[in-house]
Amino acid sequence: MTEAVRRYGFGAFAHRNFRLFLFGQTVSLTGTWMQSIAQGWLVLQLTNSPFYVGLVSALGSLGVLLFTLYAGVIADRTDKRRTVIITQTLQMLQAFALAALVWSGHVTTGSVMALAAFLGVVSAFDIPTRQAFIFEMVGKEDLMNAIALNTSIFNLTRVLGPVLAGFLIGAQGVAVCFFLNGVSYLAVIGSLLAMRLPPWTPTVAVGSAWEGFREVVAYLRSDRRASTLVVLTAIISIFGFPYLVLMPVFARDVLRVGAAGYGLLSAAVGIGAVAGALTVAVFSARIRKGRTLVGAGMLFGTLLAVFALSRSFAVALGVLVLVGAAMIVNNALTNTLLQTHVPDHLRGRVMGFYSFMFVGMAPLGAFQAGVVAERFGAPVAVGLGGAVSALAVAIAGWRVAELRRAI
Repeated sequence: MTEAVRRYGFGAFAHRNFRLFLFGQTVSLTGTWMQSIAQGWLVLQLTNSPFYVGLVSALGSLGVLLFTLYAGVIADRTDKRRTVIITQTLQMLQAFALAALVWSGHVTTGSVMALAAFLGVVSAFDIPTRQAFIFEMVGKEDLMNAIALNTSIFNLTRVLGPVLAGFLIGAQGVAVCFFLNGVSYLAVIGSLLAMRLPPWTPTVAVGSAWEGFREVVAYLRSDRRASTLVVLTAIISIFGFPYLVLMPVFARDVLRVGAAGYGLLSAAVGIGAVAGALTVAVFSARIRKGRTLVGAGMLFGTLLAVFALSRSFAVALGVLVLVGAAMIVNNALTNTLLQTHVPDHLRGRVMGFYSFMFVGMAPLGAFQAGVVAERFGAPVAVGLGGAVSALAVAIAGWRVAELRRAI
């Protein structure tokens, strides 16, 4: 089996633990995307305000902003599987709480905001630990392939989850999406428990958590390629990714296609992302990572500006497929270049920094996009963000030779 899967560009499938992980992720992430769509629609119904849609999304990432750097230190010093089981269980309980509030008729904007903030705190510890755990499942040789395959599943569920949510919201309401998301966590928790891993040996902590943090800061300051990747991730997170937050506004107010259309717009991003991720997986051994990353990042920003100008639903769907592909190629290559370049003893902390920029900066991005959209309209917010993202990647590709030449 090992030789066969490697021949077709799927070497990560040779690892039993990774196969279990991917199965659990497929089920769980479908539910996660359903909840994401339902939450955006619920907030829009409760407030009728794009600002609050952006604000709730921002609160959902605030915990990552505040705690993920510390969580990276913890990830390097704890049993990663045990940590992920705990975080996934807490996320499951959050989904059930949302479902109960909606079904009981006691849901308010404040309660949604509070639960979103709680989820953000839990995610701060889940994301860097789960990213670093992939390396333990497959090793360095199959890491890029595993990241690309995991990204493919993430975005395949981005197609399935929103489509299911769009129809379920129209037929049953948002509560069923929250409930099914809670149930879906059982799959990933079960897959983690079924893994066969060597006994965990506690790492001897050298110094305090603060000293561990200073060590990774010193590493990033000394490595131009790693620091550039982290900064670019922050810029794209703040200015590029908020187009996803504003998708309910585009669906209802710009393209006028309702909840079902909203699900299809999100699904279009997922279709493109799956195609991009599978391309990275199949050609992982032959891709010139640095140049491809720069090209994909510039293309992503440019396509966002084109989407912002679209007023045809069909055109918007087509552009979003390309947006999703460019976005995920950029993300997968950034993740891979960081994890394969970083020393093993710093991996959790570097991924904590990456998560801090990738997810933790999202509150700032969602907030700025919500403010701009409230004042000038969602198309201006998305178009401006795309232009800033494309320009930042172009400058980095021009000025940082270490990034451009990475292979």
